[in-house]
Amino acid sequence: MLITLDQEHCGISLLAEVSRAITAEDDINKVLRLVLFIMSEQMNMLRGMITILNRDSSEIVINESFGLTDKEKGRGRYQIGEGVIGQVVQTGQAVIVPSINDEPLFLDRTRSRAKEEKKGLCFICIPIKAGAEIIGTLSADRQLEPEREQSKKTKAGEERIDSLQYYVDQLSIIASMISQAVRLKQLAHEESIKTPVESISLEKSSRAKRSAEEPDKEVTQLSERPANIIGNTKPMIALYTMIDKIATTNATTLVLGESGVGKELVASAIHFKSRRAEQPFIKFNCAALPESIVESELFGHEKGAFTGALATRHGRFELAHNGTIFLDEVGELSLPVQAKLLRIIQEKEFERVGGSKTIKVDVRVIAATNRNLEELIRNGLFREDLYYRLNIFPITVPPLRERKTDILLLADYFVEKYNKANHKGVRRISTTSIDMLMRYHWPGNVRELQNCMERAVILSEDNVIHGYHLPPTLQTAESSGTPYTGSLQQKLESIEQEMIIEALKRTQGNMTRAAVQLGLSDRIMGLRIKKFNIDYRKFRP
Repeated sequence: MLITLDQEHCGISLLAEVSRAITAEDDINKVLRLVLFIMSEQMNMLRGMITILNRDSSEIVINESFGLTDKEKGRGRYQIGEGVIGQVVQTGQAVIVPSINDEPLFLDRTRSRAKEEKKGLCFICIPIKAGAEIIGTLSADRQLEPEREQSKKTKAGEERIDSLQYYVDQLSIIASMISQAVRLKQLAHEESIKTPVESISLEKSSRAKRSAEEPDKEVTQLSERPANIIGNTKPMIALYTMIDKIATTNATTLVLGESGVGKELVASAIHFKSRRAEQPFIKFNCAALPESIVESELFGHEKGAFTGALATRHGRFELAHNGTIFLDEVGELSLPVQAKLLRIIQEKEFERVGGSKTIKVDVRVIAATNRNLEELIRNGLFREDLYYRLNIFPITVPPLRERKTDILLLADYFVEKYNKANHKGVRRISTTSIDMLMRYHWPGNVRELQNCMERAVILSEDNVIHGYHLPPTLQTAESSGTPYTGSLQQKLESIEQEMIIEALKRTQGNMTRAAVQLGLSDRIMGLRIKKFNIDYRKFRP
């Protein structure tokens, strides 16, 4: 098979970039997603999938993917020997499907390929091995050029297989490079789907063993981070401990914290870690509707109770029966509604608006507020008895400024989220942007950071988030605590230097390509490099 110099250069560049991604990133999920993204850019890959084998159930599931929606990804489940992926796991041999339309073994279980797209679409699937054991697969979709002459169909088909063999070799190397990361994902996946009985048994056994080995020491267990919350700082770990403690009870909970810290996420985590997890989780914002409508929304109304009540309506408390109701901004409720809420918490019963029939419900109440309820009580705006009923187990969510080291974790998460939502490919946040994010005081907390990163992803045109992509509030010297004292010319030169460095990073130190991207001639680029004393060689692989 003849490999051109261009192909060879691209292949080396691909493997070098994959190697850097693996060594530079500690988060396994991020490593695998980044590898698929690199493949998509350098291999003309339309879709990519990493599957893992659960050795207990013999089921193969898609663990990470590129070009698939969450729904499509969830449909990708196979048994050993089933379809192309199942065959690869069973035999340990790579499979090339030159045209998925002509291969009955290709199941397209994800249903992600449009009918018109399947013509000329090939599928390559490679086994991922840990030693001699098959632990999963790495696969890719590539759109091939159509055959031009029907009379040369056989020859064209042979050449097509030869050209695909080059990509098989590349994928095989990448599969071996990521095998350790996939093994860790396999172990985590198998552990996560153990039955509750198995998990409890293992935990009891582990506790007993630790107690036997260290009888004089108290056994402590780290709280598991809820899947819907991001953060590894001490204030967040303390929050996770509180969530674990309250989740297993039926106690009424009051979630406190500034606007935008994620109080609803905490309420959701409590519910889905509780015994009511399979029951409804009903959310209601007490400040979102006029006072005249709130009572009807919460408690429902009878037909004819008021003008426009054309039918009986069930309220949020009825809908939450046997589950949990989350009342956000509870401090905004009027005093008459507060009285009804107090009765429900105490007696577990209420009447619909315009009705006389008493309705019994079993509902756990989680309330949240960013207001000082004690001050509202002093001003006669909040019932003291209701406050004490809600405040049985208060949980305070820390503001973002008190967990600075979580900012980059959250920023990366939002970049990935809005990459997917907006079909963008942002892969990096520049150093200048990171400094701005870390210096800002975030009065709007996580919600403000989320909006900030969404804007930045949409504005980015070179797959990098620069300082000038961030909102003006972050770019203001006073906001970030970094007042600028230089002249306008110095500021412009600073921006110019940053753009040149970013271009050199993208082109791996290639001055000519960097100059083209910046719209400069080679001579001007050389002068700028000399002026700013930039060593372009340090950006080379």
